[in-house]
Amino acid sequence: MPTSTKRPLHATGLALLVVAIWASSGLGEEKPQKLIGGQIRAKLADMELTDNVHWRDLYERNGTVMSTSVGRKRTGKWRVEKDQLCVEFEKEPIPKCYDVWLSGKQVELRHEGSLPLQGTLEPPTGRD
Repeated sequence: MPTSTKRPLHATGLALLVVAIWASSGLGEEKPQKLIGGQIRAKLADMELTDNVHWRDLYERNGTVMSTSVGRKRTGKWRVEKDQLCVEFEKEPIPKCYDVWLSGKQVELRHEGSLPLQGTLEPPTGRD
């Protein structure tokens, strides 16, 4: 009887070890990659960046950005300049530029002196 108990426990322990090694090796997630010029344009054009709760920004191919944040809607322009995403909203004449980092569908916008803005990149949902 003791040998029959050892085999399932040994197999379970081995399976847990394999899962732990796989998870710690980073094989389960993509390494974040800093996007440059054309990569930023290609990834963001006609896509929506959202935290899925409070805000969403729709980056249209024509350079328009439509933002909804906690019920407030704004329209502006977006462009790629010096390998950064630059966004300028109406009534805010100074554009804010970000380094864009991508890992799968997860995006991080980094601006010096600010906390990173994190969201998910997905096709537009059509919600208003």
